[in-house]
Amino acid sequence: MPAPLMSISSTPELPEQADVVVIGGGIVGVCAAYFIARQGMTVALIEKGRIGAEQSSRNWGWCRQQNRDARELPLATKSLDLWEEITADIGEDLGFRRCGLLYLSDNQTELDGWAKWRDFAKGEGVTTHMLSPSEAADRGKATNKPWLGGVFSPSDGIADPSKAAPLIAKGVMKHGGSVHQFCAARGVETEAGKVSGVITEKGVIKTTQVVMAGGAWASSFCNQLDIRFPQSAVRSSILSIMPGATDIPDALHTSGVSITKRGDGGYTLAISGTANVDITLQQLRFATDFLPMFAKRWKALSPGGLQAWLSGHETRTKWALDKPTPMERNRILDPEPSNKLINETLSRARRMLPGLGHVPVQASWAGYIDSTPDGVPVIDHATNVSGFMIAAGFSGHGFGIGPGAGKLIAEMIAGKETFVEHKQYQLARLHKSVWGKVSEF
Repeated sequence: MPAPLMSISSTPELPEQADVVVIGGGIVGVCAAYFIARQGMTVALIEKGRIGAEQSSRNWGWCRQQNRDARELPLATKSLDLWEEITADIGEDLGFRRCGLLYLSDNQTELDGWAKWRDFAKGEGVTTHMLSPSEAADRGKATNKPWLGGVFSPSDGIADPSKAAPLIAKGVMKHGGSVHQFCAARGVETEAGKVSGVITEKGVIKTTQVVMAGGAWASSFCNQLDIRFPQSAVRSSILSIMPGATDIPDALHTSGVSITKRGDGGYTLAISGTANVDITLQQLRFATDFLPMFAKRWKALSPGGLQAWLSGHETRTKWALDKPTPMERNRILDPEPSNKLINETLSRARRMLPGLGHVPVQASWAGYIDSTPDGVPVIDHATNVSGFMIAAGFSGHGFGIGPGAGKLIAEMIAGKETFVEHKQYQLARLHKSVWGKVSEF
């Protein structure tokens, strides 16, 4: 079943033209459109289904700096301030709270890694507290067990995946942009190698700039323009429980299970990193690109089935622009969760947190998490189509860093000085050897 999601109304009429068209109504797309609109540019946000209906409403809701890759950390830090800024500007509650994130562990190697990241983060202005066994036991008293240690990141927090993207989309309209749901973008028109318009199922929007923020659909769309974008998605399964549990941390991670408090008082439960790999033609196409990542994560990944193949988001076929596309045949990716993984997650959570024993399951769902070979997103202009920007491959981190990514995209679109160096997000890095060095953090 789908994860809980707020509904909003669309702009009634499709504009004939816009300064920028953003394709994809997930958290990255809505944040990009929001900051573009705030710059005074006209922007149209196009979504084939509902705003936020795919991975942007199916994640944990964590907004963290802790343990970020060094390249993503500036986006994460900026995003924390922007979550608060957006909330104040649009006058809506996005569910964002700096509640702090708690990590507990009985593994010394894991603790050493967190301590090493803490030392690195000090130089970046990020506060992280390593916890002694007694401190970890105190903060993790809901587990009713001792811990070797842990870490607490006090300035990190959570937001509400069920309403963040829809409410920010309302902010797009507040600032003069338009939002179009159930309106798939079929392709991009070009003149002399430059973007001239976006073809949608409801008509053409004339524009000179496009942002492709299509999440798990991005690579197949880029393929229509002969842009090679290595991307692969895995199927993650999580569940929520009803309100009723008490004295449990708002956001807790352990190697066994992670838990996050929801806006309704219930909790989301998940096992970090675990997923099913559903084979697709795109996955086979980029298999060598992802060998290092899959080799590193193989213990957490399980063979899947044909769900992704049938869903169509990783097709390598080129489609006609005057006929329904795979996006129209599958408006919202809503894969079946793994019952085995759901049951294991619930069992682990109830063993670790006795207070969950009596609380019934509320819902379970799955989502496709799109990734790049190095786990860092691509935010970059295409080299073969002037005016076309890719903003995808957020590798399960998009929700938390969405505001920062959106602001960076808007600055790049406007040709302004950016708040962070964006060369580290260029597509070209993925065309180098997959065995090249990546950031330690």
